[in-house]
Amino acid sequence: MSPSETAGGHRKSRLNLWSAAFVIARRDFQAILFSRAFLFFLLGPVFLLGVGALSSGVGSQIREETVDPEVGIAMSVPDTAAMLAAHTALAEQLGGAMPPMIAVETSPQDGNLQQAAEAILEERQGNYAAIVTGTPAAPVMTGTADQLDRLGGRVALVAAAAIGEAPAKFPEITTQEVATSGASEKSSRVVTAQISQMLLFLLTMLLAGMVLSNLVEEKGNKIIEVLAAAIPMDAVFLGKLFAMLGVSMVGILVWGSVAGVLVLVVGADLAALPPPAVGWPLFLLLGVVYFSMGYLLLGSIFLAIGSMAATVREVQTLSMPVTMLQLLVFFFASYAMARPGSPMEVAAVIFPLSSPFAMMARAAQMEALWPHALAILWQVFAVAVFIKAGATLFRKRVMKSGPQGVSKKRRFWNRKPAAT
Repeated sequence: MSPSETAGGHRKSRLNLWSAAFVIARRDFQAILFSRAFLFFLLGPVFLLGVGALSSGVGSQIREETVDPEVGIAMSVPDTAAMLAAHTALAEQLGGAMPPMIAVETSPQDGNLQQAAEAILEERQGNYAAIVTGTPAAPVMTGTADQLDRLGGRVALVAAAAIGEAPAKFPEITTQEVATSGASEKSSRVVTAQISQMLLFLLTMLLAGMVLSNLVEEKGNKIIEVLAAAIPMDAVFLGKLFAMLGVSMVGILVWGSVAGVLVLVVGADLAALPPPAVGWPLFLLLGVVYFSMGYLLLGSIFLAIGSMAATVREVQTLSMPVTMLQLLVFFFASYAMARPGSPMEVAAVIFPLSSPFAMMARAAQMEALWPHALAILWQVFAVAVFIKAGATLFRKRVMKSGPQGVSKKRRFWNRKPAAT
């Protein structure tokens, strides 16, 4: 009795493509979502985010508590006072651009102040980057070569102000502020495009591998052959892809929530992020759509690879060229991003694997919406073609090694000889 017949001899209709795909998607989604392996998979990037936030906080605290190297002044009492007064006046105008400057305590028996400065630096006394001796008119700066190059100009500015050749207080400048400019707006949108492309690429490469591992596992357990005998192979592929896409969305939601909490704790100013051309709400929506399309495109290729691989080692060997190809696709889309409307950028939009990245960059740089509708339709068509091709390839390989091939061999060898 065939699987499509009931005990009473009546034919039982098979599930249609979408119903069968929904059954497979629900089965895989629940099996993966409530597994311990998925929990540990979620915790990996969360730990990285936490360590990154903690290291950033510790680094900022260390920078705040670290004392800046000081410039010592070892001159006569009047000259030292003049240098410090000039430094104070300049520091009010230049802020952190001026290094800290303090008087070096010397005793009368030190004799030559320059020799005393060299001795202080060689013995590493205090936190001096350099020591200035002589007079404001003829200063002598003692220190290492790199410190002399870095601080020489600023010490000369202080010395000039101390002898009155530069004003102690710079004149105030009247400013006229504008909201933005064409160059700054274009530059900020390029930054947003670069960040979105990078984030889209990392998420796609990180999450698409789950499709391959799930298929290889079920292929090794012969589960996939049972499914292929019960429902259309296209439905199996479609269901698995959408199940993994749903699992990926759950992972992104968890990671995004943790990142949002860390941003609130750290107190980062999200308003400083450059706004995209289409606006943040539509940009985020397009980001979800293009991630889904990129995931389905790459996942369908990984499913086709799984149909050709029998072991995990073969999977790694066959998936390496696809990974390298995806890197080249990402670099191609990134390079085309700098030339909106050029033939190269149009080619990146048309090529299915680079289309999500190119259109994500276009959403950040251009306000037109109709190209996104066309691109999404084209990407949906490409996903359908990739799924159909992968399912056909898998069906041929499964049937080649399945019971049908074995039964043919048995019928051939068990054939009775013809009567003589």
